[in-house]
Amino acid sequence: MSFILERLMALDLKLLHLFLGFFLICMLLKTVQLYWRKRELLRTFRSFPGPPHHWLHGHSREIRQNNELDKLSEWAEKYPYAYPRWFNGFKAILVTNHPDYAKALFSRGDPKNMFTYRFFIPWIGKGLLLLHGPKWFQHRRLLTPAFHYDILKPYVPLIAESTKVMLHKWEKLIAKDCSKSLEMFEHVSLMTLDSLMKCAFSYQKNKDHRDPNYYIKSVYDLTYMLYRRVQNALYWNDLVYRCSPAGQRFMKACLMAHQHTEKVIAERKKSYKEEGELEKIQKKRYLDFLDILLCAKDENGVGLSEEDLRAEVDTFMFEGHDTTASGISWIFYSLAQNPEYQQRCREEIQEVLGERDTIQWDDLGKIPFTTMCIKESLRIYPPVPAVGRQLSKPITFCDGRTLPEGSMVAINIYNIHRNPSVWQDPEVFDPTRFSPENSSQRHSHAFVPFAAGSRNCIGQQFAMNEMKVAVAQTLLQFEILPDPMKSPVPIGQIVLKSENGIHLLLKKLN
Repeated sequence: MSFILERLMALDLKLLHLFLGFFLICMLLKTVQLYWRKRELLRTFRSFPGPPHHWLHGHSREIRQNNELDKLSEWAEKYPYAYPRWFNGFKAILVTNHPDYAKALFSRGDPKNMFTYRFFIPWIGKGLLLLHGPKWFQHRRLLTPAFHYDILKPYVPLIAESTKVMLHKWEKLIAKDCSKSLEMFEHVSLMTLDSLMKCAFSYQKNKDHRDPNYYIKSVYDLTYMLYRRVQNALYWNDLVYRCSPAGQRFMKACLMAHQHTEKVIAERKKSYKEEGELEKIQKKRYLDFLDILLCAKDENGVGLSEEDLRAEVDTFMFEGHDTTASGISWIFYSLAQNPEYQQRCREEIQEVLGERDTIQWDDLGKIPFTTMCIKESLRIYPPVPAVGRQLSKPITFCDGRTLPEGSMVAINIYNIHRNPSVWQDPEVFDPTRFSPENSSQRHSHAFVPFAAGSRNCIGQQFAMNEMKVAVAQTLLQFEILPDPMKSPVPIGQIVLKSENGIHLLLKKLN
């Protein structure tokens, strides 16, 4: 018996030695891999000086959630064109802050930087935001008709209707306590989601429909968790993240968001069976975003797969309401901070509408000063603070510096819009920057709230129309005032939000 035990112990020791040897070899190989990766990154960015970074942590200890925008802006002042940002000692991207660099990058068709954007896939799938190559071109061409002039025109009364619902709710809330400020982002998000559902999905809410608050909360949680995942190197590994409590919360929020979009798709498919073929649908109403997706066929007569269909719906459901809600909320804040401009906008809107209480399509082009104020707010508070690209081929910038194929870059829209070499007194809210004469003299890529080039925001005209309608309807009914006790703290949480919300006081106008 003792002989058997001795043999087993010897075998266990051999296995242990083999395991330790294998482990040490793996560690050695990983160390060599990281060494060469670091060396390659240093070679890639040797022409781009930047803030000093720790050999292991990179800049991660200097950047926190509540100081990221300020820290990146501080570095942009010292390195006005570009600088490397190190997420850790072995992962870095080039952050660009100048319109010349933005122009060079946006003029190409480079795909998204999948280091960060791949984290979106469990939520929104591979839709227009994440696709690249021929399939991206196919989907872009397919969806472009959904944003044609003739399609957008009937959306204006629908957006006005949703805005009035929000304003009526505000009226009841301030009637209870006019001294209490309201948090804008939550209310505006519900309004933009309602508008999107009516416009892009012809979706009318009834008593059987679930309260959309759950979807708004899911999106808020998802954007926060995605932002936190990018900051934490341990969570970059998919297996580690899925097994973590944060990853499980993320997947649960994804499930909640998918339930919303799947319900929308299922109800439309059901209506198709009741209404008949496409020809009958076309006679009854225009083709909206979802119609186009469901009826689309390629050159071989093949429609979108279920996976592609849901990815596009999930993508537009998120991008179509959350970014616009950010834009509108920050516009309200900007106007609250600048009452003289707010009043001038109100007078312009009142003059155009006359006795009417609802803005119409033809009115949108007759409010130039209000439009200038909207653009100035988008300059200071761009809804998407940065976008990423991964170079599909080498690039040479205007100053002669180069980057090789495969390099990751971020176009920091937030800092481009505040670059003092382009914008005089960039922190000052000045709508006259967007007068025709001033706009004509400015760099073509100094103002890019919707990105630029072939991969620009496909829904930017829809977004601008919605912002104009929301601002016009709101200023007709309310004076917007700042809450001095709750100043917002901007954070770049995928979409530009405020760490403590955007709280404003409202005063009903006679």
